[in-house]
Amino acid sequence: MPGIPFEELVRQAREAWTAGQPEEALRFFRAGVELNPLWDEGWWYVGSIHYEAGHFDDARNAFRRTVQLKPEAGPAWALLGLCEYELEEYDSALAHLWKGESLGLEKTGEVGRVAYHHLALLLIRDGQFELPVKYLTRLAATEPESSQLVAACGLMTLRMPLLPSEIPDADRELVMMTGRAVYSALGGQGEEVRERFDALIARHPTAPRVHYAYGLYLSLESAGEDALPMLRKEVELFPDNAQAHLQIAFEILTRGNPADALPSARESVRLAPELFASHLALGRVLVETGAVDEGLAELEWASRLAPEVPDIQLALARGYARAGRTDDVGRARAKLAELLAKQASP
Repeated sequence: MPGIPFEELVRQAREAWTAGQPEEALRFFRAGVELNPLWDEGWWYVGSIHYEAGHFDDARNAFRRTVQLKPEAGPAWALLGLCEYELEEYDSALAHLWKGESLGLEKTGEVGRVAYHHLALLLIRDGQFELPVKYLTRLAATEPESSQLVAACGLMTLRMPLLPSEIPDADRELVMMTGRAVYSALGGQGEEVRERFDALIARHPTAPRVHYAYGLYLSLESAGEDALPMLRKEVELFPDNAQAHLQIAFEILTRGNPADALPSARESVRLAPELFASHLALGRVLVETGAVDEGLAELEWASRLAPEVPDIQLALARGYARAGRTDDVGRARAKLAELLAKQASP
């Protein structure tokens, strides 16, 4: 639009956008960024209008300019990642959605909701099965059940590194039944959870991880006495499930029988030495059964793996107290107080 001053282009672009005329707004926003390529707001709206129209290639290019000019803009990084997802550029999409999440998406409404959904899908595809639960829990508490979210929960639980569109036909029923049970559990849907897990196990009694998932849910209920049989059935069917051994150890510890937890805790460490929680469980068991020095070595290893976990510092403080290591007790308690204060800060 030759001859129109930049300020007039800005005014007309905003006016058209406010009036609900996206195509007209796009003309003015595009003219504005051509005249002033450093106008980050203009690039944002160019990207947003193209994104809403399903023109993901053009939207991606505009959001790339937006984040170059305004690298602290979490929503722009998220929308860049969402465009890349639609273009099947999955590795870049995961990196950019992760960047957007790290900059903050909690108060971004629809952008945040869609970003969390796709971030969960891409983490599952990438084989990072522990991380999506945070986002799926948030969505399950606020979103109605959908096939995409159900599939994500099923894939995460069954540890299948796929997107929902990639689920083999032979596995679809298992994935969706598992996903419906887990989505209900994450959303706190009460009796429906048990009904869905019972139906799942009746239909797929030897499927991996379904007894573990049900046992994990039962362990979080106030009446969690049913958890141990489910978890034990999982390790009977799949002895290499380190997380099931770990959960058994914690369940027994909760019931005040540390000696009975020792075999499961040791097996968890043997199968998954990279998990801080395995060393935490074994360390607690050993300290509580009198093998204090060996237990402290496990707890110190857990602390090296996960220095920001308060439960480890609490267990260390108790272990050092049993060993009479007063100075170390003080250090562990100080670290615990620091971590709890950090958690409490907004």
